[in-house]
Amino acid sequence: MSNDIQRNNSRFSVKLIAAIGIGAALFFLLGRFVAIPVFANTNLTFQYSLLAFFAALFGPIAGVLIGLIGHILVDMSWGWGIWWSWIIVSAFCGAGFGLVLKGMRFEGGLKARSIARFVIGTSLVHLVGWGLLAPVLDILIYSQPANRVFTQGIIAAGTNILTTAIVGSLLLIAYAKTRPAQGSLAIEDDVIENRIINNDVTETVVERELVDTLV
Repeated sequence: MSNDIQRNNSRFSVKLIAAIGIGAALFFLLGRFVAIPVFANTNLTFQYSLLAFFAALFGPIAGVLIGLIGHILVDMSWGWGIWWSWIIVSAFCGAGFGLVLKGMRFEGGLKARSIARFVIGTSLVHLVGWGLLAPVLDILIYSQPANRVFTQGIIAAGTNILTTAIVGSLLLIAYAKTRPAQGSLAIEDDVIENRIINNDVTETVVERELVDTLV
């Protein structure tokens, strides 16, 4: 029993670490190479839609680390140094996404209320993070002028809300379509068991049919 639990925990840890590594790499690529300038040091980007997607699937811990590591890599690649106020907000957004989307179910497709929850939840996180937290941290850490950083924050919040709502929703909808409806596998198991009991087919044949269906 304890060995089974250890194996499950090990698989979970490996899965989480892999998700963080892949998510951070994709966050970096999108933030560095897919960025459209819209204001002073403010770009229209798509990495936060990806961050919300990963946070919805893997939780707030993955969200925090993907946002933190990915944003640090983006800043380092530009050569202007690490801008900690916005990095902190990226980590905050990753945590916030993971918390507001915790427990979201994807089996059998994404429901309209789940999409609404995703859009509203991520929008609130962006508003707090970019519209309030980022400007305040810019003022406290870097003594930036308030009117400039709050303008940046509002623009960043608006563009991130837009891209996350559109691209993030599409990512989740596409992922949900790959997930079988809840209980469908249990029903399939019952059908297989009944067929074997009734001697309709051998167990090997049923297993092959099931594999062909899943593939």
